[in-house]
Amino acid sequence: MRVRELLVTVGLGTAVVGVTIGVLPGISADDGWSVLAVAILVTALGAVIRPIMVRLLSALGWAGVVAGWLVCQALVVWAALLLAPGVHVTEFWAAFWAAWIGGALMSVGLWVVTAGQDGAVTQHLLRVNRRFRRQVPPSEVPGVLFLQIDGLSAPLARWAVDAGNLPTLGRWLSGGSHVMTEWHAQLPATTPASQAGLLHGASAQIPAFRWYEKDAGRLVVTNHPQDAALVESRCSDGQGLLADGGVSVSNVFSGDAPTSLLTMSTARRGNGPRRYVSSYLLDPFGLTRSLVLTVGEIVKELHQARRQRLRRVRPRMRRIWSYVLLRGVTNVLLRHLNLAVLAEQMMRGAPAVYCDFVDYDEIAHHAGPARPESLASLEGIDAALAILEEVAAAAPRPYRFVVLSDHGQSQGSTFRQRYGIRLEDLVARLTTTEDVVVPDEDEQAGRARNLRAGIGRTGKPEPEGTADRPELVVAASGNLALVYFPRRPGRVTLEEITESYPELLPGLTAHPGIGWVLVRSEREGPIVLGPDGRRWLDDDHVLGVDPLLGFGPHAADDLRRHDRLANTGDLVVNSLWDPVSQEVAAFEELIGCHGGLGGQQNRPVLIRPRDWPEPGPLVGADDVYRYLSGCLKKLTPPG
Repeated sequence: MRVRELLVTVGLGTAVVGVTIGVLPGISADDGWSVLAVAILVTALGAVIRPIMVRLLSALGWAGVVAGWLVCQALVVWAALLLAPGVHVTEFWAAFWAAWIGGALMSVGLWVVTAGQDGAVTQHLLRVNRRFRRQVPPSEVPGVLFLQIDGLSAPLARWAVDAGNLPTLGRWLSGGSHVMTEWHAQLPATTPASQAGLLHGASAQIPAFRWYEKDAGRLVVTNHPQDAALVESRCSDGQGLLADGGVSVSNVFSGDAPTSLLTMSTARRGNGPRRYVSSYLLDPFGLTRSLVLTVGEIVKELHQARRQRLRRVRPRMRRIWSYVLLRGVTNVLLRHLNLAVLAEQMMRGAPAVYCDFVDYDEIAHHAGPARPESLASLEGIDAALAILEEVAAAAPRPYRFVVLSDHGQSQGSTFRQRYGIRLEDLVARLTTTEDVVVPDEDEQAGRARNLRAGIGRTGKPEPEGTADRPELVVAASGNLALVYFPRRPGRVTLEEITESYPELLPGLTAHPGIGWVLVRSEREGPIVLGPDGRRWLDDDHVLGVDPLLGFGPHAADDLRRHDRLANTGDLVVNSLWDPVSQEVAAFEELIGCHGGLGGQQNRPVLIRPRDWPEPGPLVGADDVYRYLSGCLKKLTPPG
């Protein structure tokens, strides 16, 4: 098989070089043997020069990676053209364009030869990591690969398996090696809160995706590296899921892993994975394949968005260019980079690795969680699982696979689309104030920042806060919003709000887009207000219609817990949940959302090895952390 692979690669490379020389001015060859010599020299020189270039350019951070990304392969091609007998090249720029055109043709050719299958990717990952495999003594102690599919709900996972969209997971489940379990994501159903629980057992440190801290007078947004590091310092006790030699890849928090790559909370330490990124981007296979597929992903997104418009699909949203470009990055570049890093860590024999694949979550936000393009991204992640399974078979230790999600997603037209007004505008109108701060940076900006920070050096520190406190802060996380009165210390009570802003609570609860409002009474404790009734959480008695009716069996417990969290809002506002249409109304401009209550956003999935113990009911990410930690300890013998 290796001989056949080599012959196919050399033959295809020779054909690509011949086509490139034929179409580009400034390069010519005397005969076919000269073309073959160029193909062989490009392969040989790349194997010698590229590792040296990776080390040199990695030290320069972002500038070095970009420079190498642009010219490294061109330098290799130029050297091969100069050294090959019977080949004539007039200038470097001819070699530069030859490198890019040849790389693109090689990627397309490999795709045709392999019928679009990922076998070539697997063989490439095994080949580039064989030196690590030789350095590691074999072990019979299993390692564990935790693979998070961001945003995947358990009901949708089951449907996709039954429909044949996830053949790898389907094979594991039907073959009896794995079991699918649903668990409950407590409020707030967000990636930072769930990962704080899954990786540290400390989800109570996070009241939402973004929130305001009155003591410090600052906003905390967990997709800022500085804020993520601050929150992890509160979560970490040194006993994280990955503390015992584990590796964190592309997560919000590190789980106390000694090795942390492309992870938000550690991005500012200055020890980001620049070598990993450089090695990947300077590899012509990884680079050109990713570029070709990224362009294809962008074209596919433009087509799918247009198809939604022509078919008048509802709900839908305008998919702006920043998202179009980011989809290409997360669905291709970041996924391939994750594969490269995971393959190396397995070949190094890492005992536990946790990686977050964000492709599905990003697309589902903009297209809808069950739309065709979202399901296609799930198929891509499933194909990545198949590649990792094959790589694991060649690793120095056996690996167990755990696939899980951090939350699900719920769908619906946004609050603004339905009612022509944003929640912050409604709050401003009901309080007759214009001094309202709205943190509006979304998840996609954070993912781009995380990748950028992981590649290069970090920029200027983010501001710690401001002495100028606004009158109101409205921080939305999907269909959940926290409302703060920053100029008033402590938790502002129902009585104070009623006295200062008499129209606020009646106006919010009467609005058709609001499902319920949580507020703390000085005399009666936490109370949930709804359009036709209220519920006292301390003793669970209800007056009128229970505002939590239809929000699930865990709703009251989730709100009791959330009421006790540090930095929770003075008001906690949740959108409507329509049990007929199965829709919520996000306070952000997202068709698929998560963060509050209602629908499948609180129903993530855990796919575990069948021979692991039955976990029982898992309520909250902290329960999942305790279960997974216990399983890890049983796999590793004492000492």
